[in-house]
Amino acid sequence: MNPLRALIIEDEPLAATRLAGLLQKQPMPVEVVGTAESVAEAEALLRDPGTAPDVLLLDIHLADGLSFELFERLEVRCPVIFTTAYDKYALRAFKVNSIDYLLKPIAPEELTAALQKLVQQRETAAPAPFDAALLAQVLAQARQPAREYKSRFVVRVGEHLKAVPVEDIAYFASLEKATLLHTHEGRRLVVDYTLEQLEVLLDPREFFRLNRAYLARATSIRDIIHYTNSRLQTILQPAPPDNDTVLVSREKVSTFKEWLDR
Repeated sequence: MNPLRALIIEDEPLAATRLAGLLQKQPMPVEVVGTAESVAEAEALLRDPGTAPDVLLLDIHLADGLSFELFERLEVRCPVIFTTAYDKYALRAFKVNSIDYLLKPIAPEELTAALQKLVQQRETAAPAPFDAALLAQVLAQARQPAREYKSRFVVRVGEHLKAVPVEDIAYFASLEKATLLHTHEGRRLVVDYTLEQLEVLLDPREFFRLNRAYLARATSIRDIIHYTNSRLQTILQPAPPDNDTVLVSREKVSTFKEWLDR
């Protein structure tokens, strides 16, 4: 069986290296024929007859723009597997006839399933051509301004109002009917939001809802300990009131590990 020729388009070198390593460990033979960090580099490789990939592993946000621009510049003849950390693009990606969509951090078994799907499609029928009308719609939607998350919180300190930048916040904790903002310096301030509301307002790449009572920033998690077979304990800095034990909810453990490994 001839190796499956894969072209990696990824603007994060560590992510590209990890993906190449995952491809080498696949049950089917896979050859990485090239890597690129930008739309321009990807275009050059795709125009090179010597590259001729069987599959394109394509991140959406690249160093010089959105990878969707590739489909404006040239005819992409090989199937595409989109890879990205932003699931809001999932539906749009599928509309340009991708083979699959993988959310970072990419799980080895999901990559295997996507490649097997590609092989099966190659054996049964030729890949469908890209739909130009749908692609135009994808590009228009993808160019919409990125969502902005909250950058500061206004809190009351005595008779004064104080703006606390998000960068100064270690975690939020729900205490009875109040929500407390904990700064890296150890200050505790009341905010007029529930943890449910804060989950929407804060960047999910930076903050994670550990359980019903805690929403923490990644940099505030100093240690993680196996508490039981299915639970994890997090050590937060600064320490919670009364050295409260902060456990990751059982149903969140798997998602929490993926969030840490992104």
